[in-house]
Amino acid sequence: MTTTVGPQPAHRTFGTPRTRAIARSSVGAGILIAILLEVGAGPFLQGIMSVTPAAAGAALLLGAATTAAAAWRWRVLAGRLGLTLGPGASVSSYYRSQFLNAVLPGGVVGDIHRAVSHGRSVGQVAQASRAVVAERTAGNAVQLVLAGVVLVSLGSSAYAPAVGILLLAVTVAGVGLVVAARMTAHARAAIARELVALRYAFGNVGIIVRVLVASTIVVAGLVAMFLVACYTVGVDASPERLIAVALFAVVAGSIPLNIGGWGPREGAAAWAFAASGLGTAAGIAASTAFGVLAMIAVAPGAAVVAASALRRRRGALQGKEASS
Repeated sequence: MTTTVGPQPAHRTFGTPRTRAIARSSVGAGILIAILLEVGAGPFLQGIMSVTPAAAGAALLLGAATTAAAAWRWRVLAGRLGLTLGPGASVSSYYRSQFLNAVLPGGVVGDIHRAVSHGRSVGQVAQASRAVVAERTAGNAVQLVLAGVVLVSLGSSAYAPAVGILLLAVTVAGVGLVVAARMTAHARAAIARELVALRYAFGNVGIIVRVLVASTIVVAGLVAMFLVACYTVGVDASPERLIAVALFAVVAGSIPLNIGGWGPREGAAAWAFAASGLGTAAGIAASTAFGVLAMIAVAPGAAVVAASALRRRRGALQGKEASS
């Protein structure tokens, strides 16, 4: 085997997938530890203990709506890229991916599994991965834009610095992409190829409209779930103020630097509640309740995981019986 000298491939430069997952989770853990040291465990315990059966039921219903909308978004983009994906399969796979994202480090393992599983079923892993990347990119982009539009419409000037931070994060991500593209000719070619695929995926007005509608439903469902969490822990504020802080928490929760969604979300909620005069402790309690409700909302994914494991076990047993 020959040894090459020069820039290392991206996967070597930034470590293995496991290393990156641990690094992302470490950031979330660090944020949680910092919050615990600052305010103690009281607000977290309040958020957990405040969840009621009625709130759990609302979370399951809202989770079903957001999952169905997200699965529709995925199905639309997968179809645009020439992949077969049925309604039932997309919903069950999306539930599974959300559950895996919630219980495994890094917050993206479920999406990777969803892409690979769908790709193997249709014999096009690379194209299926592009569909998942397009779907997640669209969801995050619409979420960020909606947050900015709603905050401006509500006149929430107190959150202007945070909006600037979000825009700065997007800019930094874009610069990072450019830097990565300049590392090697192979990296530049790969990024250019993926950008062409993404441009094709969204190169239809009808597709864009459906993605926007689906993404809006997802964001609205998540914000509604956060409002349920706020009322559950007894936060007394106008719907407009709660929607503003909910948007920050929801956007922060989508940052893949967490432990099952925990970390940046609690930090953002603590800051947003404090900035709006509702108190840091109230923000942490509401975010904790939301985290519990979010876990309940994706709990059906556990059944999908169990059913998949059972099918694999039965297949293995049948294979052994056939070979004996």
